[in-house]
Amino acid sequence: MFVQLLSSSAIDQNAVEEFRAIMTREGTGELTLIRTQAQAPLRWFREVYPELDAEQATRLGIACAEQAQLTSFGPMSVPLVSAGTVAEVVQLLTYLPVITKAVTTQFDRQPEDLTIRLSGNAGDLDLDCLVITYCGLALMRLIDVLVGDTSEVTMHSRWPEPSVLPGEAWPGARLIFDAPLSYLHIPAQTLHTACRFPDPLAYEVAITDLQQALERRAGTQDFTRRVRELLDDRPGVKTIQSVADEFSISSSTLKRRLAAEGTSFRELLQKSLLDRARIRLLDRSTSVSEVAAELGYSDVTNFSHAFKAWTGNSPSHFRRAHQNP
Repeated sequence: MFVQLLSSSAIDQNAVEEFRAIMTREGTGELTLIRTQAQAPLRWFREVYPELDAEQATRLGIACAEQAQLTSFGPMSVPLVSAGTVAEVVQLLTYLPVITKAVTTQFDRQPEDLTIRLSGNAGDLDLDCLVITYCGLALMRLIDVLVGDTSEVTMHSRWPEPSVLPGEAWPGARLIFDAPLSYLHIPAQTLHTACRFPDPLAYEVAITDLQQALERRAGTQDFTRRVRELLDDRPGVKTIQSVADEFSISSSTLKRRLAAEGTSFRELLQKSLLDRARIRLLDRSTSVSEVAAELGYSDVTNFSHAFKAWTGNSPSHFRRAHQNP
């Protein structure tokens, strides 16, 4: 993807030359990146754009997403092209770690829609803004290519709207700013929409290859991320002992391993609950009491106290602040 962007109009020529100088310094190049399917470090962007802020990062992310090509996704290109439905395209996000460590996705499935949370792992908020904006909008653009106009699919960005946006009509109203967190929203009917070039056999073979690649990477995946993914994917698992049991280790070992990575079980659990609470509260068809019950709280009062401790606002205030115009 990075190499493809270097030959596009998304990055100006001076920046391209700086990127190439960095690659030369680090003993690599465009052909080497393609041949080895290596990931271009995000720190290169901070070096080329030392004054990068959220506004510039958003504009750059949009410009790069406008140039996204299916062939730029390496091992993901075959299953993307051969997917039968939008749901099968979205399923491929499960294998995103095969091609990038920069973004983590979490799914929140409801009867009427699917919400995909996007979290950056750069440790730099502006770089996170760049990569989240790019990845989210690139996926939207790819779905448009495979299905046609899917204007009901929207991306919500936690960052403010830039004073000037690149491009013309796209993504327009489909990119919504100042959201409580960054996520993609896909209605249920869109998930069942058929793609233009389905090839079930090619898709299944590619999925098998991706699964094997993901399993090979699992041994090197950081422990904190694995615990967070378990908390997100298994809402009923929310005690330190139950999580430790999932990893076949003692609770003291789990504490020690998380502490070595600079976090704690309590912190991860609270972040997971908060993200899920925010997503569910955005769905105005669900009452606050229903959200509380889904998250495992015995009553609305306990949930409200916890939510206010996390955010400084009540669930009702949060819902009013982020209601759709």
